[in-house]
Amino acid sequence: MQGEIRIIPIHHIPEITQGDDLADVIEVSLKKQQIPLQDHDIIVVTQKIVSKAEGREIDLSIVQPSSFAQEIAKKHKKDSRYIELILQETKRIVRMDHGVIISETHHGFICANAGVDESNAGKKNSAILLPIHPDESAKKINEALQKKKGSDIRFAVIISDTWGRPWREGQVNFAIGSNGIDVLVDYRGQNDSQGFILQASLIAIADELASAAELVMGKTEGVPVVIVRGYKFNTSTNNSKMLLRDPRKDMFR
Repeated sequence: MQGEIRIIPIHHIPEITQGDDLADVIEVSLKKQQIPLQDHDIIVVTQKIVSKAEGREIDLSIVQPSSFAQEIAKKHKKDSRYIELILQETKRIVRMDHGVIISETHHGFICANAGVDESNAGKKNSAILLPIHPDESAKKINEALQKKKGSDIRFAVIISDTWGRPWREGQVNFAIGSNGIDVLVDYRGQNDSQGFILQASLIAIADELASAAELVMGKTEGVPVVIVRGYKFNTSTNNSKMLLRDPRKDMFR
């Protein structure tokens, strides 16, 4: 049985630049806030600061748009350099309409504009791309924090990003990278409270945790790191790739 869950915003996170050690930054900020990490804490980190630390903030002035990017930009009244970055990050264009490109990224994510974002960029005239290997990014942060705190406690790390959803208004946070947590909770084959056998209940717990963390992150508060405490997660070596639906089972591709 799950009990009370706390969602703790971590303040004092400075502006992140390329090469910053996020584990060090998180540890320093936790000390300033006098919040020691505890066993089974889940550290949720926004994609933006991971990308910035990994040099994925791109100066648009160095981008050379292709003729295809220029054509799309002209049609939708967009910056052709921004469109070019989207195309470079795209494995497959799913649909283009209303000035939005729905892309399948090289990671296998399907999202608007291949996750390329001009908001919250640290520099003017720049855009932020998704981390190249977000699961590896999560693993790096987790292992560094483990090393600092010792082997007797275990953490999980989730990297989150904000995406829209088909058929529903508004955006929510999803897990695009993870380490140390079983991202899915499978209830199939178990009995519900009425004794019926569950057939299809496979819960994307990493997405739910990322979305819960956003409640205190907000979009304007400048809180890119959150601790979720009290959730009894299952440790696992799997990662966010488990959340990608097999195309053979996808009715909408």
